[in-house]
Amino acid sequence: MTVNEKLLLVGDNPFHGISHISEDRARARGRDISNADYAAKLVQTALDNGASGFMFSVSNTTLSILRQLNGSPTLYAIIPYAYEYVRIATHLGTVGLAKELAKQIIRSKNLNAIVASLKSIVTMNPSDILKAYLLYELSRLKDASKHNLNLKSVMLHEIITEIIISLDLDWLAKDYIKFANDLGIQPGFETRNFAHLVTKFTDWHIDFRKISIATPFNKIGFQMNPSIEDCEKALGEVTECDVIAMSTLASGYITVPEAVDYLAKIPNIKGAVIGVSKEKQAVETFRYFKEHYK
Repeated sequence: MTVNEKLLLVGDNPFHGISHISEDRARARGRDISNADYAAKLVQTALDNGASGFMFSVSNTTLSILRQLNGSPTLYAIIPYAYEYVRIATHLGTVGLAKELAKQIIRSKNLNAIVASLKSIVTMNPSDILKAYLLYELSRLKDASKHNLNLKSVMLHEIITEIIISLDLDWLAKDYIKFANDLGIQPGFETRNFAHLVTKFTDWHIDFRKISIATPFNKIGFQMNPSIEDCEKALGEVTECDVIAMSTLASGYITVPEAVDYLAKIPNIKGAVIGVSKEKQAVETFRYFKEHYK
């Protein structure tokens, strides 16, 4: 990727059957999209036609995709895969979820993760729990990538980010940033409340140069809270932060040329993440972005 090129990431929402418009639209994509082999071919097709990396929630599906990719694409991982843990908690309860996670960490045989997990159980400190979980997910990513891991950033899922913001857990955000930086990883935050996050992080004296943020940006303000104007204004205040635009096509309401035209006009966006569900769509979308989004 040259200086003038934008970061173009394949998004994983279609592979998990997620549509931000409706469940019917997610089902209409067909069963193939949730098949790891099909999804891996789709991601590889996008990478071969202009995409520079892959942004994904760490799950069994996406780990299976990683195992099949060629080369070393830039990876932006999001933790935790919230839907999976909500499902487990629904069946087993909160205590059952904690026990299941502990079992998974022990089965990983990652000594650092196991030690950190035991410490978190003793202290019940949210910061210790987060650190143990991060180490566990890193071990899964390294295993799936056969130790050829080009991991740029590990981002906290929007559910965790919004809790940190709403409850003023500045100490938790700072602990996470320091721990990830010490591991040589760029810490990141996924959010649908970008303007509020910028205000909070500024008040907390968090260095935006050390983090990445994934947040919606599109011409109709889809999922841009509290408004498109507030988000664009906040973007102008974080000139040295790696901000990656999500929801660029507004779940299909915006065409690719319209999306590129809008993104090219706003400053301080490092790149965009785009979900695709068909081979033709992957080829045409990323070729267009590669050629026109500079």
